[in-house]
Amino acid sequence: MSKLPPSPVAFEPEFVAGMKHIFEDQIVFNQVIGLRITDLRPERVSARIDMRPQLVGHPAYNRLHGGVISAGLDAMGGLACLAAIGARHMDETPAQRLHRFAKLGTIDLRIDYLRPGIGQHFDLTAEVLRLGSRVASTRMELHGPDGTLLACGSGAYIVS
Repeated sequence: MSKLPPSPVAFEPEFVAGMKHIFEDQIVFNQVIGLRITDLRPERVSARIDMRPQLVGHPAYNRLHGGVISAGLDAMGGLACLAAIGARHMDETPAQRLHRFAKLGTIDLRIDYLRPGIGQHFDLTAEVLRLGSRVASTRMELHGPDGTLLACGSGAYIVS
């Protein structure tokens, strides 16, 4: 992924807690796959999924199910959009910015599975490539425990 300069925007603890609550608690499927946010910045978001027997897609190899990979990367694309929108509207209260999540939805998603998802945990990252007034374009990655790129994706999200 491209390295963007750090944003001067720092999210309030209330906004960060609200984002975690939405993505980790209110989106039940994210609970099922065990998605946990590890870093939340306007220019890049990160999360982790720990491997569990319930996430196995190929029992002979103990590989992560492709649907978990796809759902995790889709969630990360949405999270990146909300972070970028949050940074764009710092004049609003954290609650007002969090309410913008209600308008967010996936329009298009492409996932490239590059290597088998084998490992004890998986790190996911996402960034917004372009945030328009109606649509955002994102890029997402899933890495194994050793940092190897296992899957990447791109997504388009409705943001208004």
